[in-house]
Formats: sequence, structure tokens, C-alpha cells
Amino acid sequence: MRILLAVDGSAPSQDAVDEVARRPWPSPSTVRILSVTQPYTPPATEVVLAGATLEDIRKRQAAEAERLTKEAGERIAAPGLSVETAIQEGDPRTEIVDAADEWKADLIVVGSHGRTGLKRLLLGSIAAAVVAHAHCSVEVIRGRTKSAT
Repeated sequence: MRILLAVDGSAPSQDAVDEVARRPWPSPSTVRILSVTQPYTPPATEVVLAGATLEDIRKRQAAEAERLTKEAGERIAAPGLSVETAIQEGDPRTEIVDAADEWKADLIVVGSHGRTGLKRLLLGSIAAAVVAHAHCSVEVIRGRTKSAT
């Protein structure tokens, strides 16, 4: 089985990593952990942060994506389960779907912030876009809510 796990460092993304780690996958299975960095384009009026160039910002994003995929890989490592990592640059909505198609994934696993209404409209939903456009099964792991007890 080929499982594409998309990570972005958010709490719902960590929930998705935990869910993949806790499951018994058929042997042999491969999990490809994908992190998508979005190109940073500052508004024309914005001064680039503390003298950093756009290339410096991209390098920091790539380093963070590398850290995220490595940590997720360490978390889900198990006998009979191969783990690969990949980093893409672009819009996560399309990059996740394209990566799954190119790799011929059987399943995509993504976390969801669970936004609704105006927030979802303004911020968009990566999980909803992946579900709508993927050519394989998609599992959306909802962010765990912390209940007051």
C-alpha cells in the first residue's frame, strides 16, 4: 500500500501523523511524508524581514519542511513499513494531489483544522480541495478538540 501523508507542522497535521503511526498497515507498505512550502512573495510595500533575501526565506522554509518530514518519519517508523520524505514548493491544494497522482498513492492522509463558514471561505480548506480533486482515497483527520473537564 502507498500512503501519502501531508504534513505542515500544525496540530491537526500532528494528529494525522499520530493516526498513521498507530495503525497496523499491511506489509509491505510505504508512507511518503510530504511537506509543501508556499512561495513567499512580499507585498511591494513590505520591507523584507531583517535584511533577509527571498532566497534566505525559501531556505528557512525548506529547512523547516525537512525537519517536519524527518520528525514525522521517525514517529511512524515501524517494521514492514517503508518511509520516504518529499518536499514540494507550491500551492498545497494542487501539490498534494499532483504528488499522489505521480506516485500512484493508494491513500492520502491529511489533517484538517475544521474551519467552517467565513474562516473556511477566506482561508480555504486544503483538505476539502484534496478530497475534491484526488484520484485515490483520502482520509481527513480532524483536529482533536480539547474539552474542559
